[in-house]
Amino acid sequence: MKDKKALTAPCGIDCFNCELYEDNLTNDFAEMIHVKYNVPKDEIACKGCRQQDGKHFHLPKGCATLDCVKAKGVELCCDCNDFPCTFLAPVADQAAKYPHNIKLINLCRIKKVGLDRWIEEEAGQIRKKYFTGKFAVGKGQAE
Repeated sequence: MKDKKALTAPCGIDCFNCELYEDNLTNDFAEMIHVKYNVPKDEIACKGCRQQDGKHFHLPKGCATLDCVKAKGVELCCDCNDFPCTFLAPVADQAAKYPHNIKLINLCRIKKVGLDRWIEEEAGQIRKKYFTGKFAVGKGQAE
């Protein structure tokens, strides 16, 4: 696998844990994407946000968050004076399908513990809990 720092999107998404990332993409998942969304198979594997300049079949026009980070000259959104901003605002729409809502917790943890520690100790756990954990009112994730 390539450098996990380079595979951490500016918005805090851990590309290296994504099922579309080229090293993680299975033939079965690629086939499902191809059939369900009519995406050519050679366009499904992703190399990561930074490596593809934010363009992928699910973002054909690119990523406004990546454009903003580049314009402001920061590596991660949490390095910006405007953090957090509306590009990172959690939304309920499609939350069960996409990891959009983990961006803020990822960026806050990166800011607190550093990118290296977050990559090694937390990135995969946050994503796993997001998709498989249970919610407890007043507590967040239930144990």
